[in-house]
Amino acid sequence: MVFFKSGGVRWGIILLLTVGTILNYLTRSTLSVAAPTLMTSMKMTEKDYGVITGVFQFGIMLQPIAGYILDVIRLKMGMFLFALAWGLITMAHALAGNWQTLAVLRGLQGFAEGTAQPGGLKVVSEWFPAKERGFASGLYNIGASVGSMLAPPLVAFCILYYSWQSAFVITGAFGVAWAILWLMNYRSPKEHPALKETERTYIHEGQEKHLAASSERPSMWKILKQRNFWGIAIPRFLADPTWSTLVFWLPLYLTQVRGFDLKQIALFAWLPFVAADIGCLFGPFLVGVFQKFGISLINARRFTFTVGAVMMTGVVFVGAVQSPYAAIALLCLGAFAHQTLSVTVITMSSDLFRQSEVATVAGMAGTAANLGALLFSVAIGTLVATTGYTPFFIILGGIDLLGAALLWFLVRPSDMVSEVKRDS
Repeated sequence: MVFFKSGGVRWGIILLLTVGTILNYLTRSTLSVAAPTLMTSMKMTEKDYGVITGVFQFGIMLQPIAGYILDVIRLKMGMFLFALAWGLITMAHALAGNWQTLAVLRGLQGFAEGTAQPGGLKVVSEWFPAKERGFASGLYNIGASVGSMLAPPLVAFCILYYSWQSAFVITGAFGVAWAILWLMNYRSPKEHPALKETERTYIHEGQEKHLAASSERPSMWKILKQRNFWGIAIPRFLADPTWSTLVFWLPLYLTQVRGFDLKQIALFAWLPFVAADIGCLFGPFLVGVFQKFGISLINARRFTFTVGAVMMTGVVFVGAVQSPYAAIALLCLGAFAHQTLSVTVITMSSDLFRQSEVATVAGMAGTAANLGALLFSVAIGTLVATTGYTPFFIILGGIDLLGAALLWFLVRPSDMVSEVKRDS
């Protein structure tokens, strides 16, 4: 394969990262599959559940802190400590006796798991040349879909044959195991003993020289003043409610509106995440197609985001169709479209900012994304009992078109070069 002509260590690194992302999203999705059971045993209302998901999103909103820590203490130790934390916190869910305790644990878990995107993007920016970054980002972002896809059958099995507590203990233990695996195997490109000089040179020469890491610590205030940051952050704010709805509310929607039981959820709730996996790869593929027609990298990413936003309009009809299987098909289209545009805009952090800033920028943009998810999740929890789910699907189906317009209007590649020159 062409990817391995200059060595394959970097692809081993991305495989290790992808496994971690799978487990990160498996643990965060465990609660949503267990929610119908927990709502009965803990006497939770939709509003209570909305508060729990909102607290989790608030924890993830602290991504700038997590990203800054990763930029300062580096990836090896930072990812280990955060993964160890979210693994243990997930296991602690089994001790919860009421929804208030669950809310506290979810907030802590959200903060610890918020390293998934900043850490992943930092790994990609350090280990891959520019032409491979989109594909590498798509690979590790598949982990989000695979983890969410594995949750329904695995958690349903644990609940049906053991208990809801066992689901949290098992998924959390996977996270702890991965943290140890990461600590034992990860090294930077400069330090990795298995990396041959040809591959090290291939990586280095394929990266933009003006985005090379500097010794200066990243400044959040300076990043906030850059137009390109808002060009990434606002579209992510508008896009992320789709993913949080799929992860946190899909099982409840299928139970309450479509009449599914736990076995049917195990059979069908994972399908949108398979479609999302394909979207993770389709986005980078489409960027490559646009580039073959002479379109610049940044514009190719913008065109790809726009295509994803247009496909998202199919979600508008989820609440209108009578067949539950047609609704699932439309949700699969939405998941595919969302990941097509999401992985594209997430990768742009590494296209527009220095390597030493990437985790901080990704964390700050992640805060914007999760603020959108928090507000939307709380709105669902508060209003769904009176309005139903249909108005929320209509909003999700159209809002990414606004995000696409803002991506075209706000992002200026020339600003990136000018900013670097001012710092030099």
